[in-house]
Amino acid sequence: MLVSFVGYSVNERASFLRHDVAQGEVFLVPKGCVCMGKDRLKLFGFFGQSSPLKRWERALKSPNTMSMRDLLGLQQRMCGMRGEIDRLAARATTEMLARVEGLDVKQQGDQCDWAERAAPWRSRLSPQAHLDFASPLALGTGVTLFHDANNADLCLRQAPIKGRQGAAYGLFLDVYRFDGSFLSLVQDLPWAALQGLSLAHCFRVQLTLAREQPIEIYARLNIQHGPNHEQLVRQFDFSGEIALAEFDLAYTKVNERRIEKAWLDLILEGPEMNRIAILDMVMSRAPRADV
Repeated sequence: MLVSFVGYSVNERASFLRHDVAQGEVFLVPKGCVCMGKDRLKLFGFFGQSSPLKRWERALKSPNTMSMRDLLGLQQRMCGMRGEIDRLAARATTEMLARVEGLDVKQQGDQCDWAERAAPWRSRLSPQAHLDFASPLALGTGVTLFHDANNADLCLRQAPIKGRQGAAYGLFLDVYRFDGSFLSLVQDLPWAALQGLSLAHCFRVQLTLAREQPIEIYARLNIQHGPNHEQLVRQFDFSGEIALAEFDLAYTKVNERRIEKAWLDLILEGPEMNRIAILDMVMSRAPRADV
């Protein structure tokens, strides 16, 4: 079988040939591999018999013939690939869940022109648990957790949610000793939420939340327009597990033509000795209804 070595270094070519010829086969994958002959590279040929996993398995059948340097190099390549596989597996899982549990903008209201479920509720985080973490703590794309405690016993976990329609994952926060006054989840709004934004729009934040003890939760919308910074604060209204907060931009002095960025602060006041499960968080935008 003829194989193209396009994209491989000289050392890589020699290494592949030394190993695969010794095993009675010559077969290279990715990096522009082109195969001719009776064997063809299929879509998932990378995971076939001549994948790195199979080569490593063959090599480790006789580990006593390998030098310490070779063993160390092999271990490093395995660890590097494991990280890449975990990252790609998370992307594949997120895509599958998005197709099954997609967020329908129309479900947020007839006039809704933008809606988004933040990353921690739709994508698998890595790692999925944090213990006694410092502030700030990044949680997926555009979401960061802040707190003002110097001494805190905290545990934050992301776990799959089953048996519910909506979010694929939930955030579970256990707070024990905590000498601060607040915890805050900050979500950066994507550019899609700002395109065409005007004073005729309203933003809406909907939480699905369970709490062991009563706690006050606020939403603060921040809009940067030119050198100015507009803030709107609302306390969530609860109806069972559902909490809502709405922002009407008509009561602001935002310069529509100079909007640069916006973000939402989800503020939990006095969270000490409490268990809080944020099962979903959806933010949406719609023109204000005509009266």
